Amino acid sequence: MNKHTTTQPFQLAGLFTLSLRLVVGWTYFSAFWRRLVLENKLDPEAAGYIGEKFNHFLPNALGIKPIIEYLVSNPDALWLAMAVFTIVEAIVGLFIMLGLFTRLMSIGVFGLAMGILLGSGWIGTTCLDEWQIGILGIAAGFTLFFSGSGQFSLDYYLLRRYPALARNKWFSWLGSGVLPVKIKVLPRIVLAGSVLILFITLFTNQYFHGGVWGDLHNKSVKPKIEIEQAKLSGDLLSFQVFRVEGADVYGSFLIGIELIGTDKSGILKLNGDDLARFAPENIDNSYVTKVKPGKHSLVIPLGAKAVLSVRNEAFADLPSGNYQLVLTDISGATWTAEITR
Repeated sequence: MNKHTTTQPFQLAGLFTLSLRLVVGWTYFSAFWRRLVLENKLDPEAAGYIGEKFNHFLPNALGIKPIIEYLVSNPDALWLAMAVFTIVEAIVGLFIMLGLFTRLMSIGVFGLAMGILLGSGWIGTTCLDEWQIGILGIAAGFTLFFSGSGQFSLDYYLLRRYPALARNKWFSWLGSGVLPVKIKVLPRIVLAGSVLILFITLFTNQYFHGGVWGDLHNKSVKPKIEIEQAKLSGDLLSFQVFRVEGADVYGSFLIGIELIGTDKSGILKLNGDDLARFAPENIDNSYVTKVKPGKHSLVIPLGAKAVLSVRNEAFADLPSGNYQLVLTDISGATWTAEITR
């Protein structure tokens, strides 16, 4: 028996994965199609700018949070990264559908899917949307690397048109055809890779959603705001808000800001109408996704971070002591922070 794998099994494997190749290819190519053909989502000034979507990934990303934070803090670098990312998705998706350099493109699928998984695997309001897309993309990329493309592909056409390609290892590794791996070694590689992908599946499912043991949780259902750097200085109240949970498709609608004294007396109370008129110059945004006044509230999108400043003459006469800052969302959720003056 030949110690190396033969042609026919790979031709059949490539044929059997045709539907997977077409669907996965369109999944990535359609991202380019939506962003630049159907709409222009690479325009930083337009609604639906892809950079803002990327900003939504930030609060609970796994392992790549520093990269995301750097990009969303630097708009020019973010735009360039989103443009490159979109071009890569277009090339990978189109080439996978055409079956051209299939194995090289399958590595692209694997890498893109890993980025989706680590960045946004925690997002999904009704089910584990982004996690499923990411983990299935990883498995698909792994499978397509070993199968290559079959009869209905440009790789197959090139192999038939130029038979010498079948004897070139570089084309076997980057395109399709027989992998230059001993047949007794191949099952070990596939098993090891599959077990590793299963581990990634279980680990990220547990990390993002508690889906393996313990309590299930979904960070995309209810808004959550973290308050930091809250302080009173003279007649100025300032504090940082960072929206870390909730649906990515709409903001948290802040309808109340209160400052309460130690005797439970109300020192400051701003309602939804007040916050709808909140002066933009008193909002210092950190990222491309911005906190801003809305029609009936102060809107805090997912991933937005900003320092809010409120001036009031009454603050200047406050005695030393402990105060409580209370933020109220339209959903009824409240968040508090203690301030010592």
